[in-house]
Amino acid sequence: MSNKIDFNDVERFLQKCGPKTRLYLGCDSRVYYTSAEKRMVSYTTAIVVHIDGQHGGKLFYENTIEPDRSPDRGKPSVRLMTEVYKVSQLYLDLIDNVDNCLDKDIEIHLDINPEKVHKSSAIITEALGYIRGMCQVDAKVKPEAWAASSVADAF
Repeated sequence: MSNKIDFNDVERFLQKCGPKTRLYLGCDSRVYYTSAEKRMVSYTTAIVVHIDGQHGGKLFYENTIEPDRSPDRGKPSVRLMTEVYKVSQLYLDLIDNVDNCLDKDIEIHLDINPEKVHKSSAIITEALGYIRGMCQVDAKVKPEAWAASSVADAF
């Protein structure tokens, strides 16, 4: 099961927005079990458009459901790195398909907490390096990564 972001819709929406419009990209995931006790993950990737940086916004998002490939639920690094892969692919697809985003500020937000007491901190170096290498931008992490930890988390 999945739904996809329609980049034509994003393009049409951005055509109506001013030059100070900002885009924020994030991904979050949720583990659940099927009735057959199979562990699955629901991933939500989101584009938040903040119109002119001050006039409200619009949300474009997609959900995908996949089997959980983490060998141990207590160690979520595989699932969290999949979030990183998905948001980086969203960024690359966005800049390849939406001409009106090229003159906008775009931030990538990762649902990773840098504090060592949190399990997600174990992948921070790999995650930030992956985004830097693939997208040529520096990603934000918690507490500044609201597009992932709040917006994508809501869906």
